[in-house]
Amino acid sequence: MNRVSKGVALALLALTLNACSSKPEEISKKATAEILYSQARNSMDLGNYSKAIRTLEALDSRYPFGPYKTQVQLDMIFSYYKTGDTAQALANIDRFIRLNPTNKNIDYVYFMRGLTNMQSDDYLFHDLLNIDRTDRDPQYSEQAFKDFEKLIKLYPNSKYAADARQRMQAIKNRLARYSIHVAEYYFKMNAWSAAASRAQYVLETFEGSPSREKALEIMAKAYKELGQKTLEDHALSVLKANYPNNSLLN
Repeated sequence: MNRVSKGVALALLALTLNACSSKPEEISKKATAEILYSQARNSMDLGNYSKAIRTLEALDSRYPFGPYKTQVQLDMIFSYYKTGDTAQALANIDRFIRLNPTNKNIDYVYFMRGLTNMQSDDYLFHDLLNIDRTDRDPQYSEQAFKDFEKLIKLYPNSKYAADARQRMQAIKNRLARYSIHVAEYYFKMNAWSAAASRAQYVLETFEGSPSREKALEIMAKAYKELGQKTLEDHALSVLKANYPNNSLLN
């Protein structure tokens, strides 16, 4: 994203935040469940998820046993997710799972749990400014991985399973990059053995990750510092076999 686009995006975000801070429209106390749900869906279709949430919450409060109760809960989950309110999204997800464990849409709810935890590990301003923050604590990514893994285990034929598998690979790559940051930190602190061990962990745990090349580099350099010639040569041979154009080999 170029600087102009970033500036526009940030300006739009500021306008959105300002709009959200304005006084919300009052929801009619005489509105029927059908009218309220129609209004909520219209707000969602227009991308006004904050307004949709207010209407859905009113509907859920006034008609907790109405004909739309299950769909209202599902729409609230999605709307909270879209507004970035991950805490409320997760609270509603866990509530739905607890109260509706056999619902036909339960696989979707588990999928949304994974998406929400992924979102918790994703900072808008970092993305807009192309700042790599894979060095931060990956706890939300780890939880998202578990959510998608549970979805696939419980509902292998779910229409969300393929997407979940792809996201699990993306999470693996993110976790591998985090471990590389840790290994590099150890290396800078002259903790050669710890650096090599963390890099080895990347090789053993994150098959197919682009970070494996960097892991081999760190291992080779760390073993060299440790004077472990045999291990250094082995790391370099594996590096050469898989990444023959790596600069460390020149």
